[in-house]
Amino acid sequence: MNKSYRHRLYAPLLGAVTFALLAAVVAACTTKAENLEQPAAAAAAPAGVPVDAVILQPHAIREELEVTGTLVANQAVDIVSELTRRIVQVNAREGSRVKKGTLLFRLDDADLQAQLERFRQQEKLAVLNEQRLKDLLEKEAIAQQDYDEAITNLKVLQAQINEVQVMIDKTRIVAPFDGQLGMINTHPGAIVSVSTVLTDIEDNSQIKVEFSIPEKYTNVIQLGSEQHFTLASDDQPYTARVFAKGASLSQDTRTLLVRALAQNPAGTLLPGQSARITLGLSTSANALSVPSQALIPSAGGYTVFVSRSHQVVPVPVTIGQRSAGSVEIVKGLNTGDTVIVSNLLRLGPGAPVAIASIK
Repeated sequence: MNKSYRHRLYAPLLGAVTFALLAAVVAACTTKAENLEQPAAAAAAPAGVPVDAVILQPHAIREELEVTGTLVANQAVDIVSELTRRIVQVNAREGSRVKKGTLLFRLDDADLQAQLERFRQQEKLAVLNEQRLKDLLEKEAIAQQDYDEAITNLKVLQAQINEVQVMIDKTRIVAPFDGQLGMINTHPGAIVSVSTVLTDIEDNSQIKVEFSIPEKYTNVIQLGSEQHFTLASDDQPYTARVFAKGASLSQDTRTLLVRALAQNPAGTLLPGQSARITLGLSTSANALSVPSQALIPSAGGYTVFVSRSHQVVPVPVTIGQRSAGSVEIVKGLNTGDTVIVSNLLRLGPGAPVAIASIK
């Protein structure tokens, strides 16, 4: 093989090898530069902790206190007899509504009626005797003493008649007021005494709500104020007006008994039911409040995290009244502050944050 032929054979091969080596060097340099640039870019733009936040705006807030009370009938009495006698008539029906003066029970009064008739006959004779002696006294035919004895005898008989009439009236047991009867505990023929409860009657046209309030709120609840309550049986709100407060606090619980009156035209409120009363204590027109989870307790009080320029700034705060899920901030925050409410355990002073959602 001659020299010129070898030169033509190796020249293309050397050129290809040289090109491949140059390409490998350029690729290696490019990869190294990229690897050097990536950490620098990451260090230039660190990622913040994602958090949720709220922007404080003033709003009205009402301080409330929830207590438990009991519904009590406006009027309620046990119906009993004032005499020990036999029942001869029962007009009452269990659970019925009656008017004041309605006859409920009648007792045997036969002996009293007979006694009343005897006294009335004696009264007639005493009246005639008094009139006769009065005429004689005017003619000075008798002594004054004789006439005085006659008139006294007449008045005694009339008093006895009134006494028997009162006893007869007590054999008619009537409703003392408009209301609803309870269970009937006796029947005709039974002998009842003064300790026998015949039935009971309740006036539920209005319902009293009895509850106790702590000592610190005794001057806050005023007579005539309206209070709201609900029952365990339904979620319907009811309103009662305070009409009486106890004269002194309970020595055991240091609470004051309060009574309010609620209208009950439909009869849905029943005595004995428990009531949850929401007492309105005070109202702030321009209050600031934060969700309860935003508070961070400490030995010195409470702190909240505020986002400023996407960095965490801890702010000590003074809290006021609490409500469901929120707390009033009395001191420490201003309108427009961005308060962080999530991921608090991952944060610290100066930590970068990224607001994921805001209200």
